[in-house]
Amino acid sequence: MWQLRECGVSSNAVAVRVKNGRLHRVHRGVYAVGHDAVTLQGRFMAAVLACGHAAVLSHFAAAAQWGFVRWDDRQPEVTVCGSGVRRIEGVRVHRSRSLDRRDVLRCDGIRITSPARTALDLAATTPHRALRRMIRQAQAEKRVNIRQLVEVLSRANGHPGAAALRAVIADGPAPTRSELEDLVLDLVDAAGIDRPQINQKLVLDGRSIVPDFLWRDLRVVIEADGAAWHDNKLTRENDADKQAILEAYGYRVLRITYAQVVHHPRQTIARIRTAIAAAA
Repeated sequence: MWQLRECGVSSNAVAVRVKNGRLHRVHRGVYAVGHDAVTLQGRFMAAVLACGHAAVLSHFAAAAQWGFVRWDDRQPEVTVCGSGVRRIEGVRVHRSRSLDRRDVLRCDGIRITSPARTALDLAATTPHRALRRMIRQAQAEKRVNIRQLVEVLSRANGHPGAAALRAVIADGPAPTRSELEDLVLDLVDAAGIDRPQINQKLVLDGRSIVPDFLWRDLRVVIEADGAAWHDNKLTRENDADKQAILEAYGYRVLRITYAQVVHHPRQTIARIRTAIAAAA
């Protein structure tokens, strides 16, 4: 409504436009223009506008807007400072004593908590494994890094998610892109094997190649063959081409499936150890 008033549209003029279908009420004082088929980003923007000038999209809604979780059609979540905001139907409002300006950004025009602050907020209620997957995905997509997470923890001021977030990042960067990559990395770490580089680019034969796991000096590569990433003809052909280039440049490529990690972990570790020993 305040935006309409800034454009010179009076309250009476708004009422007329609502009546003739040019404006569609989304929340009290918040309208969609022209039609009521509001996109997800439109819903997020409406929720933030409904909660006032200082409101920010936060928690799971912010994670979905940043692109490192899938939206599940829950109520959008918004954080406001203080306790003055009324209850908004269709919006879950979180109240915070303070929100550092460094933790507020804009994404597609929407005021939103930074990826690091979003991770901290979700850490208060998200199970460890799901939180780890989300944060690692955010790292893989270069939305957040360990330094930014450490910085947001430094100003957490007793935030209920601080301990859980510290536990997730305690072992350093891990920009994995799938649950299977998490399982492979867990296996490598538990075996005491030096941690490889994760999803780091190689340029070979004029082509950029991103192995899942890479021991660069040893020229050993692990590819985690999960169905979500590799179970179609085009991807399989690309995997074969990628492997051929790696092998042509002297890299040893191990392909590891979900079943091998889960049902045959000792055998899988033995394969990795053998490849590393041979390369050394």
